Amino acid sequence: MECFGVSSAHNLQALSALLSPQQDDDDEDCTNVAACAQLGPGHIGPPPTKDIEVSSAYVKKNSKDIWSEEEVAEASQYDDLADLRPRPEYEIILKQSVGTEDLFLGLNRKDPSSMCCEAMLVKIKLPETKATDVVLDVKEKFLDLRTPKYKLGLHLPHPTHSHGGKAQFFSERGELEVTLLMKRPLDFINMH
Repeated sequence: MECFGVSSAHNLQALSALLSPQQDDDDEDCTNVAACAQLGPGHIGPPPTKDIEVSSAYVKKNSKDIWSEEEVAEASQYDDLADLRPRPEYEIILKQSVGTEDLFLGLNRKDPSSMCCEAMLVKIKLPETKATDVVLDVKEKFLDLRTPKYKLGLHLPHPTHSHGGKAQFFSERGELEVTLLMKRPLDFINMH
């Protein structure tokens, strides 16, 4: 009993001839099944063409990179490749206001995720720096800090209200603390 499908070498050859008419007709009269068994899925259709060369402008240098640095243009106006000032150490801490009703009863539906955080604290270590030397510019998703000794261009992990934050410099520790209020798209869910 023969099925309607690719069950025999003859049917496979007929399908191959249908999909690639430029092949020679010498293979169609193959009566020896062992000789025809060398045909496989790669023989169906037209022969493969040579690979097209890719422009060298978009070739990735490391195979694990998902994009090249040239493709990222966000905040590139802050990058100055001739500026050799080092990047200071920094730490980003997400903050949320939690009361006893949140901690013990869970009344306001807050959880420890970043979605329930109200503010972002950026601690930047600036040793041997005075508060008057610090130039700080905060955008919605970018923080730019310049001092005579250090330069920091920091992409923020969450959008912030650029005009609602505050900065405080602790000269005894040589540390700048920048507190930024976060913009959250689902504020109506996060009742605070």
